[in-house]
Amino acid sequence: MEKAKQILRSFFSGLCNKIASFFKGIPQKLRSKLAAAKEIITQGNGNVGASMCIMGLGQLLYRQWAKGTLYVLLQAAFIIYFVMRGGADFFGLFTLGQVKGDAWYGIKGDNSIIMMLMGILSVIMIIFYIAVYITNIKDVYRTQCAEDTLKRPPSFTSELKDLLDKKFYKTALVLPIIGVCVFSILPIVFMILIAFTNYGGDIVPPELVDWVGFENFGSILSLGQFASTFFRILGWNLLWAVLSTAINYFAGLALALLLNKKCVKGKAFWRAFPILAYAIPGFITLLGFKFMFSYGGPINFYIQEGGGKAIGFLAVNSKWAARFIGLGVNAWISIPSTMLLATGILSNINTDLYEAARVDGASAWKQFIKITLPYVVFATTPVLITQFINNFNNFGVFYFLRDSVRSEGYFLANNTDLLINWLYRMSIDNNYYSIGAAISLIIFIITSIISLVVYVLSPAYRQEETFR
Repeated sequence: MEKAKQILRSFFSGLCNKIASFFKGIPQKLRSKLAAAKEIITQGNGNVGASMCIMGLGQLLYRQWAKGTLYVLLQAAFIIYFVMRGGADFFGLFTLGQVKGDAWYGIKGDNSIIMMLMGILSVIMIIFYIAVYITNIKDVYRTQCAEDTLKRPPSFTSELKDLLDKKFYKTALVLPIIGVCVFSILPIVFMILIAFTNYGGDIVPPELVDWVGFENFGSILSLGQFASTFFRILGWNLLWAVLSTAINYFAGLALALLLNKKCVKGKAFWRAFPILAYAIPGFITLLGFKFMFSYGGPINFYIQEGGGKAIGFLAVNSKWAARFIGLGVNAWISIPSTMLLATGILSNINTDLYEAARVDGASAWKQFIKITLPYVVFATTPVLITQFINNFNNFGVFYFLRDSVRSEGYFLANNTDLLINWLYRMSIDNNYYSIGAAISLIIFIITSIISLVVYVLSPAYRQEETFR
């Protein structure tokens, strides 16, 4: 206990020091950026000033025709976009529409959700334009410095060749960056912003959506119809994530250790058997287990044949029975992948360590605790964190087992639902989109904090040099 306290104390102390050093470094970085900007402004000649007014004009004055023309065209394209569409999209992000649609009177109206999406895209375009604008000024200033020192500035052709040779990484990253902006950043920012609106329920287009600040988070965390359900599901969600991750991890490791024994015969068969269970699509396995534990399933059939009464394993009141079934089914699906991972890691452990431990009189348990487990945990910490996050957001298990069940005291949920199931039911089935977005943001914060803390406290972070 005392050792755990010391580890936590040192972790939080180190974390606070890193945070403090990060914020202390911000002023220095800002000063260096401001100094560079001040140098350009004060030392830059008329050509630099020309590029500040019109992108590419400075390059044209230095007779860099191709580069200057390219910058001019980029600025012209942005201005045309901003005048014709971007400006309205940008300001629409703040208003989310002012004209309500009415089909009866033929009023088209504003679509708040489309306006939000296009507004986010306009912000991305503005950021991109600012980045190009800064690049343009830095480029013409470098040309000035080269001219002042009697050096020949690089030609446009040589810079293009560099983009295909020395700086090819920049060329290769252009399409991925555009893809990330459009297909990753845009949806994520959209989801985050939805959490701060009243979108959902009766307020969907053509109704106008409005900003409500932190009202949705207050509805979830304070007393109300959402709060009690949220905290009940959150407690079970955390317990589920810890238990399912621990069961899958240690059961898979135990199975790998067992199959790694020399005395075990038919290892290929015993390894292939759980892999078959892993290879079957998960939803088919879940539906199969749902039928097995249903009132008309084979388990209740044999119970009744033995003179007993049918048991509602997945019924409304079967809280812990259904939860244990969920843990078992998830273990059946997940343990084979952990076993395969552990099998590969165990084959890389230096056998001389076990020989030395046996010479020193260490028991099999001591060898496992001191040699096997630290090495496996060190090698699989990132995978372990990934499994924890996947289990925390495991949508399929209880969706397929008990989706139609509603429990008393839960708002649109049952006593085995995870936050991800509740989020789905709230947003997709009942149009509480803003509440669902707020829940998803809370899930992200919780999983991020837990993952960071676990990783920093793990041997993979604290004892990296030990296993090299």
